[in-house]
Amino acid sequence: MIRLEDVCRYFDVGDEVVHALDHVTVEIPDGEYVSIMGPSGSGKSTLLNILGLLDTPSSGSYSLDGVNTSTMDDAELAHVRQQKIGFVFQSFHLVPRLSALENVELPMVLAGDQPTARQERGMAALNRVGLGHRDDHRPSQLSGGERQRVAIARAIVMQPTLLLADEPTGNLDSASGKEVVKIMEDLNQQGLTLLVVTHDPAIGERARRQLKFRDGRLAEDSARVA
Repeated sequence: MIRLEDVCRYFDVGDEVVHALDHVTVEIPDGEYVSIMGPSGSGKSTLLNILGLLDTPSSGSYSLDGVNTSTMDDAELAHVRQQKIGFVFQSFHLVPRLSALENVELPMVLAGDQPTARQERGMAALNRVGLGHRDDHRPSQLSGGERQRVAIARAIVMQPTLLLADEPTGNLDSASGKEVVKIMEDLNQQGLTLLVVTHDPAIGERARRQLKFRDGRLAEDSARVA
């Protein structure tokens, strides 16, 4: 369960205070599929950074699975990110010199897992996104859609409960984008909580629930009409 209670995030820009998030309160149950939409500067990415424990609120509280994250120190935050949260970004963020499998293994390397376990779990993650046959290919040898699928495999290899995707189809053609969305939706069907930041209404409207932001505020919280 995700719970934001009266969350604000302010930034000092010169002599001005920018309200990136302004008194946001929302609950997201486990297993939910949510899109986060709004114009540029509406607070979407700031919200995702807070949900992913990459940033902290200026005020208010963020609880994840019943634990107030503001009480955690840096080591505890890093542990929760590693164990519970997967990230997928628009620009893939793959290491060019590593193979697909080696990129997927990176979170396990950081966690100190043994090589045999890393390879087994890495291949299982690649197979889940349909790329087990491309495990030895480097990012430059893969299409954009394949690179994003490798990034998804890397995001789920630690078996997180929450997947955060920031414009995951932004650098893809429409066909590849549909494949990537379908993979993430399949993962959601298997129990993974899925939050997708997108500018694309066609993708946003696929989610069971839409959160629409404007000027740092939650302007609309609606469910998809079946």
